[in-house]
Amino acid sequence: MSGATREERLRSRLTAEFAPLELSIEDESHRHAGHAGAAGGQSHFRVRIVAEAFRGIPPVARHRLVYAALADLLKSDIHALAIDARPPPGA
Repeated sequence: MSGATREERLRSRLTAEFAPLELSIEDESHRHAGHAGAAGGQSHFRVRIVAEAFRGIPPVARHRLVYAALADLLKSDIHALAIDARPPPGA
């Protein structure tokens, strides 16, 4: 995704990997102004993702799945990531 923003790359990767029913991504970089990891902006994100792929999986394992899906972005583009990953409500 040449020319895509970090948020767009996050969205694309998570959508392809988990086919979420709900996905929200918030850029929280402005809250970290002056912090070395925030230089250039778009480096601190909060993600809420609801996907059937998380059903029956403990919360820590869900986070590991998200980290694995974003591994290369976490090495270069993303300094901090807050994750709320859960299955849809119901059976």
